[in-house]
Amino acid sequence: AMRAALVGYSSSEEEAEEAGRRGGGAQEPPGASAGRPRLPVPAGLPGDPEPEEAVNDDSSRHGGRVRGFPHERGSWATHVYLPCRVQEEFLELLELLVSRARTYVSSLAAMEEFHLSLSQCVVLRYHWIDPFVRSLKERLASFDRFFCVADQVKVYTNQNKTRTFIGLEVSAGHFQLLELVSEVDRVLEEFDLPTFYKDPSFHISLAWCVGDLSGRLEGQCLQELQDIVDGFEDSALLLRVQWEQIRCKSGNKYFSFPLR
Repeated sequence: AMRAALVGYSSSEEEAEEAGRRGGGAQEPPGASAGRPRLPVPAGLPGDPEPEEAVNDDSSRHGGRVRGFPHERGSWATHVYLPCRVQEEFLELLELLVSRARTYVSSLAAMEEFHLSLSQCVVLRYHWIDPFVRSLKERLASFDRFFCVADQVKVYTNQNKTRTFIGLEVSAGHFQLLELVSEVDRVLEEFDLPTFYKDPSFHISLAWCVGDLSGRLEGQCLQELQDIVDGFEDSALLLRVQWEQIRCKSGNKYFSFPLR
């Protein structure tokens, strides 16, 4: 079975806001934040830790990740996704899964926030952001809230095999997600941007590591992780997600579109 390719990851909103407060991060002297050890956030794609206008691309600043496209001043990494608010019990399940998976790949890091992607990470020129967001808003205005069930553990790699992820694939709600993607795709086409993967595997990523370590995580490890999910108390209820809004992140800006 072909492994599903997957989309980039956004860094936390707080980090983007903080970068904004620091005046964009471009003027920050090297080592200014050295007092605070920072875990590498699996950003790399949608919205790097540094806002898009900061041009130094030092891979040591972002956990050794490699940018999926060349950086260009005035171009903004843009990503459309469903943000996922999780309950306390979800974090307990996550902890169990990550500690088991680390017996196979010790370098795995848990995600700090959760989302389901509706687009690849694309590059938008600054002056196209507002029209792009307006067009999204129009196309998404009529969508109702809906539920998904995300309960199938799967292993993913990004397209250039520089990162590996463990995610929960959607087993119910796939049809509504395809309908959303087809609207997002039409907006992307208007702006001559690449559309989403054909036949996508919709999922919520839980943990990631650098490199292609899918071979170690598939098979035995994957089976053990699925057993943990299936046996977790109230897992059926816990992994039923209601989506309330769609979000678009462009550089360090966020735009939200509520579902009805």
